[in-house]
Amino acid sequence: MVVVGAPGVVTKKQVLAWGFWDWGGAAFQAVILTFVFSVYLTDSVGADLPGGVSATSWLGWSLGIAGVLVAVLAPVSGQRSDARGRRKRLLFVLSTATVVCMAALFFVKDDYHYLWLGLILLSVASVLFEVAQVPYTAMLRQVSTPDNLGRVSGFGWAMGYFGGIVLLLMCYFGFIAGDGDQRGLLGITTEGGLNIRLVALLAAVWFLVFSLPVLFAVPELPVTDPDAAAARAGYLESYRVLWRDVSELWRTDRRTVWFLVASALFRDGLAGVFTFGAVLAVTVYGISSADVLLFGVAANVVAALGAVVAGRVDDVLGPKLVIVVSLVSMIVAGLVLLAVSGPLMFWIFGLILCLFVGPAQSASRTFLTRIVPPGREGQMFGLYATTGRAVSFLAPSLFGLFVFLFDADRAGIIGIVLVLAAGLLALLRVAAPEGDRGRDAAA
Repeated sequence: MVVVGAPGVVTKKQVLAWGFWDWGGAAFQAVILTFVFSVYLTDSVGADLPGGVSATSWLGWSLGIAGVLVAVLAPVSGQRSDARGRRKRLLFVLSTATVVCMAALFFVKDDYHYLWLGLILLSVASVLFEVAQVPYTAMLRQVSTPDNLGRVSGFGWAMGYFGGIVLLLMCYFGFIAGDGDQRGLLGITTEGGLNIRLVALLAAVWFLVFSLPVLFAVPELPVTDPDAAAARAGYLESYRVLWRDVSELWRTDRRTVWFLVASALFRDGLAGVFTFGAVLAVTVYGISSADVLLFGVAANVVAALGAVVAGRVDDVLGPKLVIVVSLVSMIVAGLVLLAVSGPLMFWIFGLILCLFVGPAQSASRTFLTRIVPPGREGQMFGLYATTGRAVSFLAPSLFGLFVFLFDADRAGIIGIVLVLAAGLLALLRVAAPEGDRGRDAAA
């Protein structure tokens, strides 16, 4: 079965191959960045860190620096790959480099002297992975139609969450479950953090394997009307071309500019929920480092289901309503988490947060696609993809700042809530797509 896409013909095989990259990317997002290795760095490697700054604050600041680098590199990287017709090449190079950094985490032993190596590798991998999402997300228009855009986008997010579920279960039962010096069904020793370091190797192999199908199944997008200036420009010159394009966009389509700003804000807050959720579960709400993986599995299940259901709502009622309802719900849940304590409360309101992460992420991609003027879909969607992480330093930096100011990990939630609220306020001034039946309800 095939469907007519833009451009050319799109098969279900291509949609599945595209989704497999998200499935594989869960190895970095769920295992390395969120539920396993970041917790290992803060709860084990940096547990005895001398000085007045906690390992959690250092993690927040290091990821904040990574976010600044993403803001600098992502826009021109996507611009150059589109202009030169090398989207798949960029995706391959960045995915492979991310895999190398993930594998190198094996050398981070359970000793605070290795904390800096872990933070550097984690931050570099974060930059590479975020920039890799530029060409990957730009492929959405190649594997969807206007009628199923919301469902395909939701499918991609759901694949990422379900991939995280499968891999987290493998890590938990194979390497982490149990007590004592031997962990998991494989009986791996915990000495020097070996069981967690082997998890990093498994995650690297997982991402490598599942990042390959999209490179073979989805053809490179032909450059039918290349931007000669962008194609010829050197890397520094590319910033001048980028400024030219943004200036033109400001003059001709200001609604799109405001949506780019709003989505950059609230998506950074969404990322912060998963990045620091596991750390808070262990350090604030009393969930063990092993059991936090079970929460990770549950979180990915509800996020995936939310993305799938919201994809259908998106196609019927429009993406703005989906995003607004999701952000309001997450802000309320975050404020409640500031006031409650204990594992049960974290399970309840933490899962409520995760339920709305997937819908907001998926609908943000479809919102821009639906407001792009005819004939400018590729350019605008590429600009969205490349600038989506332009402020990705905000949530990590504010998280670290509030932890430092109040000398309490719980206070980091304030930083994430503020970023979500800023994104919501910016989004409310953006008109919904024409024909959006949820427009009046979300305005």
